[in-house]
Amino acid sequence: MITLRGRLTQFNQSAINRGPAIVKLSDRTDRPMPLRAVEAFIHHHGPIPDGFGWYLVKDAETLALIPGGAAAAVLSEDFHHLGDGDVVRLEPAKAGIRTLFRKAVAYNHFLLTERCNNYCLMCSQPPRAVDDGWIVDEVLEVLRLMDRSATEIGFTGGEPTLLGARFIELVQAAGSHLPNTALHILSNGRSFATGTLARDLGAVRHPDLMLGIPVYADLAHVHDHVVQADGAFDETIRGILALKAQGVRVEIRVVLQEQTVPRLIPLARFLARNLLFVDHVALMGLELTGFARANLERIWIDPVDYQAELTEAVGILDRAGMKVSIYNSQHCILEPSLRRFSRRSISDWKQEYMPECEGCAAQGECGGFFSSAKFRYSRGISPILKAS
Repeated sequence: MITLRGRLTQFNQSAINRGPAIVKLSDRTDRPMPLRAVEAFIHHHGPIPDGFGWYLVKDAETLALIPGGAAAAVLSEDFHHLGDGDVVRLEPAKAGIRTLFRKAVAYNHFLLTERCNNYCLMCSQPPRAVDDGWIVDEVLEVLRLMDRSATEIGFTGGEPTLLGARFIELVQAAGSHLPNTALHILSNGRSFATGTLARDLGAVRHPDLMLGIPVYADLAHVHDHVVQADGAFDETIRGILALKAQGVRVEIRVVLQEQTVPRLIPLARFLARNLLFVDHVALMGLELTGFARANLERIWIDPVDYQAELTEAVGILDRAGMKVSIYNSQHCILEPSLRRFSRRSISDWKQEYMPECEGCAAQGECGGFFSSAKFRYSRGISPILKAS
């Protein structure tokens, strides 16, 4: 695991006198002076250049060498992974630091709001009815500072589309500041049902956009029960149709749990017959945090117990020519025929391996576990001693 937020061990007086700041990090001594003034120099070794707005160092001795009057802070060991091109938020009053963008990873995601109109039984980010519009302003600032070579970013929630016009503003900003960066948005799809928001999103013409939308069953009442919202299935399907009518790519997401596995094979047939035009189907293991942990006894099913259903469902989708992937699963519990569909989908800052994984030859391809999996994981975990 990698720490993304925490406390800085020490600030100098100049930093204490400042308010919160979102800054891009640089370790380059050749940065032009106008850029230095709005960036933070992260010191690894060697001389300390003048002119940066902030300085982040790794020990108190170096703190004493910072040019006079400049704001500076000492990074704890938890944040020694930070490097050139990363973006952080510094909060001197709280001695806090929060990582907002990491240049070294292929995928960075941004939570846009905690509000949601679903209440999914296994939600890893339980919704809250709060006024969190400030998040949009923060993300807009980060998008402006991000490295243009970023491979992919994600927008999540809550339900991002509840932001309305500001949601469209964020998508426009992502396309403008990061024209070569893919954008993946997690949404329940319901806000697109009337067609208006889908039209507005399509009009942005983002060069590489995909919406990840959950469909948990082929039966409306089962899906509505899982998301705890009457009428959600109908709105979600109409939202998907509206998005595709506007040329927006759509990924169907199915979280595999006790209440969705019984309809997995019929759902695969439903998708192959009725939504063949969607761009990807992701079959996903549980993340045991938030509501998923609270409802664990209602939703837990050992993945070894649904391998037959998973194998048939993947086969149906694959034979229909649909692109299908398995996320958040471990190689050792998957049927060998399914391993080619498995993806390393868990972010490195919350990915772990269990003691049973020691000596496994497949760790390089295996998705591993969410850190929350320590509460419960499959009885079938065992090392693969040689590739198979």
